[in-house]
Amino acid sequence: MKLENFSLIYPDGESKNRHTSGSALPDVDMYTLQELGFLEMFELKSREVSEFFTTCPAVIAYRNATFTDMLNNPSLADTLNRLVPILNDITELRRLEGESGEDTSAYLSSLTEIELYISSVDTLHKGLSEVADNLHGTAFLRLADYVRELAESDYYRELNEKLAELTQRVREIKSVTVGVNLDAQLRPSDAGVLSVNAQPFKSGEVLDKILRLNFKDDEYTCIASLVPFGKKHSDNQKTALSLAFNSAINDVYRSSLRSWKKIIQTYVLENTDFLLELMPEIEFLTRGTQLQRELMRRGCKLSAPTVLPAEQKAFVARGLYNPAVALKLPEGEEIVSNDIAFDESADNAMIYVLTGPNRGGKSVITCAIGIAQVMFQLGMFLPATHIELSVADGIYTHFPTGADDTIDKGRLGEECARLGDIFDAVTPQSLVLLDESLSSTGSFEASYIAAEVLAGFARVGCRCLFATHLHELAAQIDDINARAAESGGARIDTLVAGIEGEGKRSFIITRAKPDGRSYARDIAEKYGLTYESIIQKITQSK
Repeated sequence: MKLENFSLIYPDGESKNRHTSGSALPDVDMYTLQELGFLEMFELKSREVSEFFTTCPAVIAYRNATFTDMLNNPSLADTLNRLVPILNDITELRRLEGESGEDTSAYLSSLTEIELYISSVDTLHKGLSEVADNLHGTAFLRLADYVRELAESDYYRELNEKLAELTQRVREIKSVTVGVNLDAQLRPSDAGVLSVNAQPFKSGEVLDKILRLNFKDDEYTCIASLVPFGKKHSDNQKTALSLAFNSAINDVYRSSLRSWKKIIQTYVLENTDFLLELMPEIEFLTRGTQLQRELMRRGCKLSAPTVLPAEQKAFVARGLYNPAVALKLPEGEEIVSNDIAFDESADNAMIYVLTGPNRGGKSVITCAIGIAQVMFQLGMFLPATHIELSVADGIYTHFPTGADDTIDKGRLGEECARLGDIFDAVTPQSLVLLDESLSSTGSFEASYIAAEVLAGFARVGCRCLFATHLHELAAQIDDINARAAESGGARIDTLVAGIEGEGKRSFIITRAKPDGRSYARDIAEKYGLTYESIIQKITQSK
């Protein structure tokens, strides 16, 4: 009895093999996840998060169904969390077994592994049975059916009974009877174990004689110590006796050891291996459920994505918010959300230049787009009221950095080098997010390079958001679009981070032309750095 090619996060063996080989993984590195702020919310101990990405819509749908069961049944996560320590103990036990031979300790380890295996099956059977009527996803339905069949089988019942019988026998062992043959001079000629006993021998001291009136007839009372483990004996003497005893006990249990090893190899190992292989998936699912449940607890909306074909290169979201920011807000404070659409329709664009005031939400929305795409390709529910996406074959970020490369190349050189690396990898199905790129040089030089970069991304035809302080760049969009149109490039449009009036930020992103102001004056006023404020400070100080 074996569950073939089972996975909690892959619908079949073929899709799992494609991901294991790397052929179905998008190009998303840990540095990108860190820049987006995703690792602040979600990080794994056993594996890198990037190992769980997918470009397969079927895998995304399968995981959505699995997460639905996890979110609808909180006890499922509790069941899996109880299972993990048992599986960890099995892993450690196997490691220790590999370091020992076929002796008594290996026999006892065999019994322990079977005990742990039965415990793991019982834990799953009980936990899944409690929520059986509320399971809908293929993963847990299939697992529940298999575990139920396993736990209710005659073989499993017999295994439990046999284990109970043998463990009871092991626990009842309190002493052994040793026989020693003597020669004519009363010197030991042969020695061996005569029996294994369920009670300890008595010391033969006066107190034992008083407590046991039938002392003379008691075969379990010692009349003379064979080798006392006292201070007068060396460690070598004690070790020699222990080795001799262990050797004899090993002979007693050797046949039992062989029979139990056969049971483990033909049945228990096979089923335990299947559970051990699920451990990284269990961590991924429980951590992912914990993240999504915390967002829901805070009143944040999560939506199942509508998966569109990859060739559509779509990202259409309503009520999109940044979950990393939402988790940092005080309890009860509502997160600002926005609508945004990347597609090739006449109403939208594939590439946007986002301008607006400092601290007006440009970086927040840039990261929100990236995090939504990341969560989508991990198979989670997404931070929006409605969202339609196509898978990306790569997610690339270009954010400000203090990298050591700047020592040799200078900051501008380092920024240009990283942009060059993105162009080496980007395809029409990629997502590119740039935040304050080229801020290391003057606006004239930066606008020139940025215009070239945007024209390049337009030619590629990928989804791209360029959040920038370069209002001069936004003013060149019509010229860049005309240039891109000659080669069939994607259309570029502008977005603006909103202002409600008197410099107050709304953090709302709108489709609009920038008005050319950086809104720096209100920042200067806030910190008392307008000319008038500075003069006042100088005057007061004197």
